[in-house]
Amino acid sequence: MIALPETFNVAAHLVDRNVLEGRGGKIAIECGDEQVSYRQLLERTNRVGNALRDLGVRQEERVLILLPDCPEFLYSFFGTIKIGAVAVPANNFLKTPEYEYLLNDSRARVAIIDEAVLPELESLPRERLRFLRQIVVLGGSRQHLSFRELIEAASPELIPELTSKDDVAFWLYSSGSTGASKGCIHLHHDMVVCSELYAKGILQMNESDRCYSVARLFFAYGLGNAGYFPLHCGATTILSRARPTPAGVYADIERYRPTLFFSVPTNYAALLAHCREGGREFDLSSVRHAISAGEALPAPLFQRFKERFGIEILDSLGSTEVLQMFIANRPGEARPGSSGKIIPGYEAKIVDESGNPVPGGEIGDLHVKGDSICAGYWNQHEKTKQTFEGHWFRTGDKYYQDEDGYFWYAGRADDLFKVNGRWLSPAEVESALIGHPAVLEAAVVARNDENGLAKPAAYVVAKQGSVANEELARDLQEWVARQNGSYKRPRWIEFLPELPKTATGKLQRFKLRELQNQRT
Repeated sequence: MIALPETFNVAAHLVDRNVLEGRGGKIAIECGDEQVSYRQLLERTNRVGNALRDLGVRQEERVLILLPDCPEFLYSFFGTIKIGAVAVPANNFLKTPEYEYLLNDSRARVAIIDEAVLPELESLPRERLRFLRQIVVLGGSRQHLSFRELIEAASPELIPELTSKDDVAFWLYSSGSTGASKGCIHLHHDMVVCSELYAKGILQMNESDRCYSVARLFFAYGLGNAGYFPLHCGATTILSRARPTPAGVYADIERYRPTLFFSVPTNYAALLAHCREGGREFDLSSVRHAISAGEALPAPLFQRFKERFGIEILDSLGSTEVLQMFIANRPGEARPGSSGKIIPGYEAKIVDESGNPVPGGEIGDLHVKGDSICAGYWNQHEKTKQTFEGHWFRTGDKYYQDEDGYFWYAGRADDLFKVNGRWLSPAEVESALIGHPAVLEAAVVARNDENGLAKPAAYVVAKQGSVANEELARDLQEWVARQNGSYKRPRWIEFLPELPKTATGKLQRFKLRELQNQRT
């Protein structure tokens, strides 16, 4: 357990401390042509905190943050926490019904939003937003408070609220890969635990590092990568307001020269599929570690990336509930296709349906214990009881552990299905499909045949230049059968232009099941 004083404000730890330790003139944030020093970060964070107090935000009240990855996101996030209120960052690419749900579920008193979000909120009748009192807009708006005007008028001096290390600091809504989002309640100490155990303990992050994350700040993974990890270590974070594209990500890496690159399997696949006109290779020489999370990284992507750039991708496992990683591959010890080993400071166990540990090599339900696990789900009592058992969090993932201590993903608990009496892991079939030179992405779900028996159905995104036809489908079926056995051979293969995913890049299998149900 990480020792912290009982009275502890994590915003003061991550922001004020860097100035007190002499890093006031060091660059904390780079975004486009803008550079923000740690002293400027402190002053602007203080201004946001004071502005929120002036708007009537009190301790423990929620502030919804709907901003792109930009310095103002971090000012708003830490300014909210510093006054003892609760920051609730959320996806800024949603639609009106989702925003209505988030505003009413969180009971946010103030929403700090980007001007691009405003039309979605303005279409909501205010009487349907029971708790919202003020909207603060970054950008142009005459009808609402201006973010810039508000903080310019506020004081740059702010004494942190005397919060406890176990007080609520922020919520993160789950990405909805299996349905409706749930608000995970996180405490002031959680970000420090994750930073010490993973950023420092595994990645050896230090103040000379430069962090670049494809995963956005509203996502638990991105919030650590580009938010509190670098600030905890006195490093520099590189932010981009633009939605990530392969060309844009490569351009940012070559321009800003990050040392730590955080991404997701979908983006790694897209990067590998992208080549520069003229044939000159992209320069990733600044990157000392590339990290992946969000979903399991197939071994073929690991191999292709290493062959092309000489960089091993360190696949890891985390969740919104745990906040960041709890299982990870170590530098120099990566095992392609695995999620890695348990991170010291966390505990994991793989159990059967009765809760008993399974023998090594057998698939079971993964449970994890650690001090960064959320206090529960907001306003979802039954779901909290189902998911958290004492100190243990039931991840909902199926895993097995090999004799060397590496954990191997076998699918979500509701993803596995039996074929000919044997369990089939969609992840295993997907990895085989992605290993085919014509395949960019693949997803496998169960579909009943004419006898009502479950068989694997594969949804495939072909690489550019590949012809998605019946001949390729037959080739893919035989490819899987040769590698994984005939019972794992997809009975059906359907080509799609893209797979359904959350905004954070996680595959939404339930949407593929819905697609199947609509057709049958």
